[in-house]
Amino acid sequence: MAESTREGRTATILVVDDDALIAMNLAAILGDLGHVAVEAFSPRDALEVLSAGGVVDAMITDYSMPGMSGIELAHAARNLRPGLPVMVSTGHADLPEDTERAFPRLDKPFDEHRLSEMLTALLVEREMEADE
Repeated sequence: MAESTREGRTATILVVDDDALIAMNLAAILGDLGHVAVEAFSPRDALEVLSAGGVVDAMITDYSMPGMSGIELAHAARNLRPGLPVMVSTGHADLPEDTERAFPRLDKPFDEHRLSEMLTALLVEREMEADE
């Protein structure tokens, strides 16, 4: 990442949700937080964005989507971009075992403050790993 998120600078976040209104709302919130959002409305679209090689500092994906769950997408994304920080957003109470250890969970509904906290932690963790 070119600029340090520890200093509150911009990150490019891939937002994946099959519900366009939710994706657009999340993108707007990320914009309000000073980040750049790239929207994808399906797991396939998200993988195309990642395959294209553009800047993506982190991904926030919905858990429940047709064709591929957010967890499956997260694993596929990390195959393309090892170490990519991924957060799974869900309204479901239960997720498969070990999900939260591998991918932080953002419970729906969430507010801007909670999103900001979790995203900052995710990006700072990545920076710390990159510095090692």
